[in-house]
Amino acid sequence: MTQAPFRIVFAVFPGMTQLDFTGPHQFLSRMPGSETLVASRDGGEVPAEGLIFAGTARLADIDRCDLICVPGGVPATAAALDEVFVGEVRRLALGARYVTSVCTGSLILGAAGLLQGKRAACHWAWRHLLPLFGAEPDGARVVRDGNVITGGGVTAGIDFALAVLAELGGPELAQLLQLGLEYAPAPPFDAGTPATAPAAVLAAYNARFAQIMPEREAEARQAAERLATA
Repeated sequence: MTQAPFRIVFAVFPGMTQLDFTGPHQFLSRMPGSETLVASRDGGEVPAEGLIFAGTARLADIDRCDLICVPGGVPATAAALDEVFVGEVRRLALGARYVTSVCTGSLILGAAGLLQGKRAACHWAWRHLLPLFGAEPDGARVVRDGNVITGGGVTAGIDFALAVLAELGGPELAQLLQLGLEYAPAPPFDAGTPATAPAAVLAAYNARFAQIMPEREAEARQAAERLATA
């Protein structure tokens, strides 16, 4: 009897940060013996930062998966208030072997009630919202707590994917794919975290997001309140 392929589902939403999705997709979709599905609430086209991802499946039409991954993005807190989307994420996650996310996708996992009592990663600017969902924030680029594996902000999604590949296929497979995709990061600036970025750069970033953060925090609190009364 032929064994069913290991099914990976990326649950995407409009406005996501595309690299949260495309980074790990590039790696995980190359795992031998697997199939990768990209799905959204309604199926069809999903816009993301000037790109359009076409032909996504409808989440409700997917009966099961072995691993679900939810990317993030600025609208993640709005997506966390979408009861249909969050409900489908929860349904698939409860039957999956691995429940995963990248960046602020962990806030959506939280809204689905999947992070209570769990350590989880998130983009550093949004990490403080995780306790609203009963999660313990962790600043690592990849965090594992039981069957929940979460990646930090955006580019951490590639590290996350390699960690998942090592879990599923062994370190040699992960390294083979890393070599083939020439993942050897050597950024020209050491400004990728608040701890290493110049003070002026960090201040400029915080000022930029100060205008949108109150609304996003309010959305996260609303999603948490909804979870508490569910």
